[in-house]
Amino acid sequence: MSQSKGASSSKASSKAKPAAKRRSVAAAKTVETVETLRIIPAPQPASLPEASLTADEKALSKQALELAARIELALKKDERAIALDPAAVQALMGVLCKAYSTHVDLDLRYDAFSTTHPVTPTDVMVTASGLLKAANLAVFELGMWQSWTGR
Repeated sequence: MSQSKGASSSKASSKAKPAAKRRSVAAAKTVETVETLRIIPAPQPASLPEASLTADEKALSKQALELAARIELALKKDERAIALDPAAVQALMGVLCKAYSTHVDLDLRYDAFSTTHPVTPTDVMVTASGLLKAANLAVFELGMWQSWTGR
């Protein structure tokens, strides 16, 4: 009886070795490749020509820059500080989305934020997620829109 157990266990181990060998050969044959489907050019810095802004628009732009500087300063003093009421953040976010979208529609393409006001990748991800959620959009829809429009 012990011989038959030994014989059957040796048969099982001989069967297991080729299967393990086949797996390792199959794993060795798998080569990961990355294929570039499309290349999206980086936005080129652009700005509205000074002459195209009215005096009121120039004053509004100056006020917006001053407000951004004040908010930035408040956040630098204490990163945990809530510098603005949530309703104010929502109002600014909505208006700035519309302004940026209008510029893109006018073919004024530039990065959404400048290097003079750095934003962390986490800041971008949290904000992008919040924007998509507020607009009831999924990441998939964003990807489809980008592929359709090339933006």
